[in-house]
Amino acid sequence: MADSPKYPELGRVVPSAYPSEATRAMLRRRRSTPADLLTGPGPDAPQLQDILTIAARVPDHRRVVPFRFIIFEGDARARFGAVLKEAYLANEPGADEARADCEGNRFLRAPVVVAVISKTNPDHRTPEWEQVLTAGAVCQNMLLAASAYGFAAQWLTEWYAYDDKALAALGLEPGEKVAGYVYIGTAQEGPKERGRPEMSAIISRWGDKK
Repeated sequence: MADSPKYPELGRVVPSAYPSEATRAMLRRRRSTPADLLTGPGPDAPQLQDILTIAARVPDHRRVVPFRFIIFEGDARARFGAVLKEAYLANEPGADEARADCEGNRFLRAPVVVAVISKTNPDHRTPEWEQVLTAGAVCQNMLLAASAYGFAAQWLTEWYAYDDKALAALGLEPGEKVAGYVYIGTAQEGPKERGRPEMSAIISRWGDKK
């Protein structure tokens, strides 16, 4: 087994930047791979631990740590799928069995699924909105870390991020929400490029005359 990745000790001075054309190239081409195109293998235990550690290394005003992770691997994916199937049928009692099975198999699309849970503290002096943004940054960091390890990934919510039965099965505490489910695996085929914003339409400089 390779040595564990080295992280800086508390209080140690770290570089302010890491110039890297390889990183810039990855970011220019970053593209989520649809979960339906994922298969095994996924990250092993040390790789997943490092991916989550990188994901947690995000801007976090006053170190609230307003997030946590729930990992689905192995048969846990199918067992949670049974919860999803039951919840789906409760919402759609007229659905046929094939569609219900499809909903129950959602977590089988990838070898590893990570639920990122937003756990804001409304009583903390850090604005709650900033805490929510931190959880979103965690999801994005996870996508980038997975890519850097050679895995494909997709950040999804879908209906079960908002369904009461599914949320109860996750054991969420009051005020917690699903920021996203991150599916991680190996791409069966590369995703196609999607439309991107026209940069001139979303950039302005304060003080410029219109």
